[in-house]
Amino acid sequence: MQEGSQGYFEKVEVAAPGYINFYLSKEYLQNSIQEINEEKEKFGNSEIGKGIRINNEFISANPTGPLTVGNGRGGFYGDSLSRIFRKAGFEVTNEYYVNDAGGQIEKLGHSVLKDDQAAYSGEYIDELNLKYAKLGDVREIGKKAASEILENIIKKTAKEKMQISYDVWMSEQFLNDEKFDERAIDILKRKGLTYESEGALWLKTTEFGDDKDRVLIKSDGKNAYIAGDCGYMLNKMERGFDRFIISLGADHHGYVSRLKAVAKALGFDGDFRIAISQLVRIVKDGKEVRMSKRAGNVVYMDELISEIGHDVTRFFFLMYSPDTHMNFDLGLAKEQSQKNPVFYVQYAHARICSILEKAKDARYEMQDADSLGLSLLVHEKELSLIKELNKFPELIEEIAESYEAHKLPHYAMKLADKFHSFYDACRVIDEENVELTKARIMLVLSTKIVLAEVLNLIGVSAPEKM
Repeated sequence: MQEGSQGYFEKVEVAAPGYINFYLSKEYLQNSIQEINEEKEKFGNSEIGKGIRINNEFISANPTGPLTVGNGRGGFYGDSLSRIFRKAGFEVTNEYYVNDAGGQIEKLGHSVLKDDQAAYSGEYIDELNLKYAKLGDVREIGKKAASEILENIIKKTAKEKMQISYDVWMSEQFLNDEKFDERAIDILKRKGLTYESEGALWLKTTEFGDDKDRVLIKSDGKNAYIAGDCGYMLNKMERGFDRFIISLGADHHGYVSRLKAVAKALGFDGDFRIAISQLVRIVKDGKEVRMSKRAGNVVYMDELISEIGHDVTRFFFLMYSPDTHMNFDLGLAKEQSQKNPVFYVQYAHARICSILEKAKDARYEMQDADSLGLSLLVHEKELSLIKELNKFPELIEEIAESYEAHKLPHYAMKLADKFHSFYDACRVIDEENVELTKARIMLVLSTKIVLAEVLNLIGVSAPEKM
């Protein structure tokens, strides 16, 4: 134990088999309230990411239709993760890859024309048909339709409904025009990582952990899809990022080993993680609502948010690790009671604001924290709440390294629970005990600071009244 650390611990016990239990001292816990109130929203900030640049790519749905709840799950995860990264000191770029040059653009064109090769359907296709079908050329129709879907549907939903901001919208067509795919292939050739077979050019991805080698250039001379992946990876590398994270849908599970192999082949040796968002099962009116662009029977993000609100939608999605299947309970989401975890957490913040308003009306003058008698905070519910507040900085660093963003809403629920328990057991404003009242008000204020910051990192509001 370091010299001078004795004041941090009340006692230290050896526990079998081979464990040591450290119990934080009351004095240390009480003094931490002063630290929170001095640092305010900066409490929990870290420098573990100082000087490290992260490219965080998420959603990246094709511009062929509105964003679905499947897209939204990865979107909320990616956005919240970026907020946590920034609090941990990382420099983060939020990026959306726009697949605006592939075969799906022609499929979209056929869909707008409503011919026998149509792949997408829905009201938005009907509207695009009225606007662009007269153009005649399938490719041109597809490009114009994709551009409109991107600008008027996807970007609008991301910004206004999902409250997600992107730093970069990277166009596949731009990468092609700048010949990033050709440059990447040249690099791979010079490294001796390609070979010809059956009239095609192959990439030796098995040397980098992939289950099989991949075709780069097909026998007809056209680039395979992975060539675009190589070009995009080269573009990211040239922009100087130290870490990559990509959030993909459940149908992209096979891309993981391939994309990581491409990065290694091109020489990227930094941290590269791929998060797969598993399927979301939406239950509405007792029935599961299917999600399929082909069937035209989908749940779109803007519809879900309009029905139950942004905060509930985001919080519910983030409660579950993206690699687990999720049942989205619309009934619970609409409940205005403490059964609803979002309501429970936000109500804690609103209750705190009400307490502080009453304290203000009672004219309790808050002096320097060290003169507020924080040593009076000895009730088990007070100390339990303080311990929970002190977990926040460690949690930020933990999530920044593990990428387990779902731990944040669960921490919010635990913190709200600790506060509600404290409130039920301890009278905050007690005219008979002014010094204890001041100390408890400081504890309540500390809880407000941390809870509001947690809600901000999740990406939901911290209401003052409910």
